[in-house]
Amino acid sequence: MSTTTTTPVGRMTSLARAELTLLGRSKGTLVAALFVPLVLPLSVRSAAEEMDLAEAGLTPGTVVLPAAVGFSLLFAVYSALVGIFVVRREELVLKRLRTGELRDAEILGGSALPAVLTGLAQCLLLTVGCSVLLDLPAPSAPHLAVLGLLLGLVMCAALAAVTASHTRTGESAQVTPMPLMFVSMLGSGMFVPLELLPDRLASFCELLPLTPVVTLVRGGWTGDLSAAEAVGAVAAAVAWTVLAVFAVRRWFRWEPRR
Repeated sequence: MSTTTTTPVGRMTSLARAELTLLGRSKGTLVAALFVPLVLPLSVRSAAEEMDLAEAGLTPGTVVLPAAVGFSLLFAVYSALVGIFVVRREELVLKRLRTGELRDAEILGGSALPAVLTGLAQCLLLTVGCSVLLDLPAPSAPHLAVLGLLLGLVMCAALAAVTASHTRTGESAQVTPMPLMFVSMLGSGMFVPLELLPDRLASFCELLPLTPVVTLVRGGWTGDLSAAEAVGAVAAAVAWTVLAVFAVRRWFRWEPRR
C-alpha cells in the first residue's frame, strides 16, 4: 500500500485553487477588487494636476503611480481578504481545514494567495498603464519599488487577518476595513504627497502602515530617497508586518463569533 506525502507548498496550492474558484463566484468582491482600483487613479490625476508639484520635485506621474499601487493593495488585497477570512470562518471552513494536515499559517497563506496574486498582477498592469499614459521614464531605483510592493502585499494580507479577527459577520466585513482604508488614502501620500503637508502632519503620517510602501514605490521612480530614508521606510513596513503577524497569532478567531 502506497502513501501520499504532501508538502506545505502543495497543500497551500490546493487550497489556493479552491479559494480562487470561490473568489470567482463572489461578484461583489471581484468588482471592488478588480475595477475600483482602476478608476480611483483618475481622480488622483485630476487632483495632482492642480497641485504645485514641481517645488517638491514631483510630477503627476510620480503621484498617480504610487497611489494606484496603494489602491490595489487596499482594495484587491486588504479589503477583499477581510471579507474572505470572515466569510470562511462563519461558514466553518477554517475550522474544518484545521482538522486536516494544514497548519494555521498554511490555511491563512493559501486562502490569501489568490487575492495577493490578483493585487500583484493589478499593480503590474497599473504600473505599465501609468508609465505609458503619463509618460513616466524608467524607474531610477527599481529595487526600491519592487521591495515596497512585496512588503505591501505581505503587510496588507497580515492586516486583513487582524481586521477579520475583530469582524463579526460577512456584512460587517464591508465596514471594518474602512477606517484603515480612509486613513491610508488621505494620510499615506496617495492623494496628497507628504512633501506638500506641514512638517508635523507629515511626520505623523509617516507612521501609518501604507506610508512606507508608497514612499518606496515613489522613491523607486524619482530616485530621491537617501539610503537612510529607504532603510527607515523598509524598517517601518517590516515593523507593521511583524506587529500584524503577532496580533494574528494572538487574536485570530477560527470559529464563528457568536
